Amino acid sequence: MRLTREIKTAILVIASILLFIWGYSFLKGKDLFTSYKTFYVEYENVEGLAPSAPITLNGLVIGKINGITINPSTGKLLVELQIKTDFPISKTSLAIIYEPGFIGGKQIAIEPNFEDKNLAVSGDHLNGNVRLGLTQKLGDQLVPLQEKIEKLIVNADQLISGINNVLDKKGQEDLKKGLAEMSKTMEEFHKASASVNAILNENQGQIKGMVTNFNKVSNNFSKISDSINKADLGKTIRNLNATMVKVNGMMTDLESGKGTMGKMFKDEALYNNFAKSSKELELLLQDLRLNPTRYVNISLFGKKNKPYKAPVKDSISK
Repeated sequence: MRLTREIKTAILVIASILLFIWGYSFLKGKDLFTSYKTFYVEYENVEGLAPSAPITLNGLVIGKINGITINPSTGKLLVELQIKTDFPISKTSLAIIYEPGFIGGKQIAIEPNFEDKNLAVSGDHLNGNVRLGLTQKLGDQLVPLQEKIEKLIVNADQLISGINNVLDKKGQEDLKKGLAEMSKTMEEFHKASASVNAILNENQGQIKGMVTNFNKVSNNFSKISDSINKADLGKTIRNLNATMVKVNGMMTDLESGKGTMGKMFKDEALYNNFAKSSKELELLLQDLRLNPTRYVNISLFGKKNKPYKAPVKDSISK
């Protein structure tokens, strides 16, 4: 069967139209021979998001943005997502607008909710959210810093203006003189520090000797402390306390008149008897001194002793 020229022309026109439709769809990111899922997300602000921007899932590109329109009833921006994947996406999954870097534009990342088993089908609406990018975060941090710098500059200007108003020519000259005197003082201080360094260098040997002696003293003190620790100072203190307790008991007994010593301290009759005996002993010794022949009789010729006569007056006062 031979094809006429008209049939060939019609076939060529139809093929050209189909090729044009396929090319146009390909340029828009669509594949006529591939099935897609279409989801919708509403945002208050798309933050520079453009059509044909990629849609990612954990960094993997799974689709593109098909279009962005304004919802006339709510005034929000309706974004159409064209997703090509068999990965299960639940209805409560999030479609987050984010910025992958400084140079690239905005993209949408799908964060699935694995706890929700109710899967979304083509035509469903997903929840949307916006994540600040690095540029926006840096801008948010620089804005308060810029305000603080501006306030600081204003305060510095006011301070300089105040200083200029307060300091007249004489005050400025006095300030210069004060700074000059301060400079001279610093020079003198440097000279003094140099002199101190020279003195330290000259007496370095003596300083080392002092340090060595101090080390020896510290070592001796350590040995003494070790000896004290080994001497069981606690036991000695306990023994001393026990002795003091006994002494206190003895003193208490003496004060209360217990025992021989206590009776001697407390019994007045015993004291009087002791004083009387002492006086009589003194009289006896005095008589022995004055009349020794009464007690020791030594006679070569048999001479008789004289009869005893008591002394007229005692030499010891009563």
